[in-house]
Amino acid sequence: MAGAWGLVCIPKCFSSMGSYPKKPMSSYLRFSTEQLPKFKAKHPDAKLSELVRKIAALWRELPEAEKKVYEADFKAEWKAYKEAVSKYKEQLSPSQLMGMEKEARQKRLKKKALVKRRELILLGKPKRPRSAYNIYVSESFQEAKDVSAQEKLKLVNEAWKNLSLEEKQAYIQLAKDDRIRYDNEMKSWEEQMAEVGRSDLIRRNVKRSGDIFEH
Repeated sequence: MAGAWGLVCIPKCFSSMGSYPKKPMSSYLRFSTEQLPKFKAKHPDAKLSELVRKIAALWRELPEAEKKVYEADFKAEWKAYKEAVSKYKEQLSPSQLMGMEKEARQKRLKKKALVKRRELILLGKPKRPRSAYNIYVSESFQEAKDVSAQEKLKLVNEAWKNLSLEEKQAYIQLAKDDRIRYDNEMKSWEEQMAEVGRSDLIRRNVKRSGDIFEH
């Protein structure tokens, strides 16, 4: 699939040579992007995860001939994309190419993570479970007034450290409940991903008992 070049931001000094080629979306992601506005219009009050399930079900029921149209479009666009990347790089001098590679090394992981995060949001991946500490911070942060955000966090952190184990127990239980919620939602979501051919998003080594008691 995509190499490093498909994930980097091009330095401003190269902008005069035109935009860097945009990587095409996968077959299912294209289908999902097309269908999401339609499902939102039909189900305005539905959660994104519910819409994703409906779209996944529609994709599973899609005739193979229609799926092949999406797959053929992706293959054609991917070929054109690779050719465009080669042509773009041919415009660069050796020093410019080295500069781009340096920029790529600095930004590749950050850009890749951002692209992945956006894709997972579109695919409706469940939110990760929160720790007892994070739940406490979320609840207490707004209560601290007339101080900067940094000072608020410092005050909340100190307050957490001063809580007794008994006082923390309520947040520990909330974290356990959130872990159960996450495990259940992830199991359902991963089943959906397997059905739509995105087994690359399924966890290989699932750790069921996370650290719910941080700090």
